[in-house]
Amino acid sequence: MTYSIRPATRADATTIYRFVCELAEFEKALDKVETSEEGLAEAIFGDGSVTGGLIVEIDGKPAGFAVYYFTFSTWQGRNGIYLEDLYVSPEFRGKGLGKALMRAVAEVAVAKNCGRMEWSVLDWNVDAIRVYDAVGGKPQSEWIRYRLEDETLSAFAGR
Repeated sequence: MTYSIRPATRADATTIYRFVCELAEFEKALDKVETSEEGLAEAIFGDGSVTGGLIVEIDGKPAGFAVYYFTFSTWQGRNGIYLEDLYVSPEFRGKGLGKALMRAVAEVAVAKNCGRMEWSVLDWNVDAIRVYDAVGGKPQSEWIRYRLEDETLSAFAGR
């Protein structure tokens, strides 16, 4: 098996959207996808975007993707990178592509002098957790992730 990883471009928006929907279906949350191909294209590749993406291909066929964005740590005084999505289509799993995508994102982080790389995982996704443990990732159990969204976000903002 020969694979290659390349930076995603605006022309990949259709592929990325398909992968986002596959990922959402895998996470039993397809009904939560609100974006479109156009929305993703603008968010990831539009002017001023702090987001990037990678596509892994086998024999020229897209097999998975990673989307990341840059964060900032006041304690480190430099950017970090947050791996928002990592996904490999089911027929290509078990070939090391997820780990290869993670390594490629880590390479972007190192090239950009980022102080850390972070991501989240659903607690039931034991296959992904095994990969993250194997690459040296450490769960951050002392932090509790909070979220405001939709009506709660608007209400808090006074809208």
